[in-house]
Amino acid sequence: MAKHVRVLVVDDSSFYRKRIRSSLNESPQIEVVGEAENGEEALRLNRTLAPDLITMDVAMPVMDGIEAVRRIMADRPTRIIMFSALTQDGAKSTLEALDAGAVDFLPKISRAEHMGSSAALLRERVLGLATSASAGGPAGQQPKAPPAPARGLSKRPRSTRLLVIGASTGGPVAVQQVLTGLPAGFPVPVLVVIHMPAAFTATYAERLNSLSALQVSEACDGAVLRQGSVLVAPGGLQTRVVAQGELLKVKITPGNPDELYHPSVDHALESAAHAAGADALGVVLTGMGSDGAIGAQALRRAGGRVWAQDRATSVVYGMPRAVAEAGIAEHILPIDKVAPTLVEEV
Repeated sequence: MAKHVRVLVVDDSSFYRKRIRSSLNESPQIEVVGEAENGEEALRLNRTLAPDLITMDVAMPVMDGIEAVRRIMADRPTRIIMFSALTQDGAKSTLEALDAGAVDFLPKISRAEHMGSSAALLRERVLGLATSASAGGPAGQQPKAPPAPARGLSKRPRSTRLLVIGASTGGPVAVQQVLTGLPAGFPVPVLVVIHMPAAFTATYAERLNSLSALQVSEACDGAVLRQGSVLVAPGGLQTRVVAQGELLKVKITPGNPDELYHPSVDHALESAAHAAGADALGVVLTGMGSDGAIGAQALRRAGGRVWAQDRATSVVYGMPRAVAEAGIAEHILPIDKVAPTLVEEV
């Protein structure tokens, strides 16, 4: 990573721009190089200032954040973190912005007691995305490096009763790409576990349902994992898989306050290991941190299979890297090869 991560702050509120600048300036590795109050100004400053990363509001006059993301990705692709309201409308707008090329999002926090933690999270995301960019991960719609070939430990036919897909940063678009590549007759039930706020997962599931040949819905406690369907773990809660006779169901609980992720990919994969054992497949996609590595190891010990996304196509090569470096990945795949390989091998 460069000595300074150069950031452009875009928001129509001068108060919020000042707050973001102040939060970022607490890190000696981050330099705020400019501010814009609408998308049109952001497009111009992205050309002249050449920032490494942009923080972008959604609702702005002159040109909103979604259109600005589209224009920036066509003009000078730059990593963009969206700020979004924790509402259904905010979720829809954020998902549109991610489709347009933004790589991550954070909730817009207004309550004073949450300012410190939200500022720390913003700095962590900015530095994490900058580190990933310097390591060669994709930035929005920039040209990608040639994908690494799949690395296989075994390609023998296997019985598969359950597919668990885990992801975080960059995950909403990656999961969408995988699910839209699966046919209506895909024979394995799918559980998606992705780090998203509680207000977002129902909207995300609705969006996936409109785009995928599979039936997609937000999971509820006791829901059965069925062939041809996808359940999305709800944000803010823990989702595990349990066996009930011949059925696999989801069990949803509040989780513990000291747990870092709600939902946790580790918890989902560990439970899949207990419930389905050798008949479960876990796929760990792009994401910051290492959530999923412990669960993936439990799944491998139970005889199940584990795949990981490759570095070249990961927005952040954290979660899949932890799995790959543990030596437990049967395949390490570029994102565009995940669905075809699933169709071929499960």
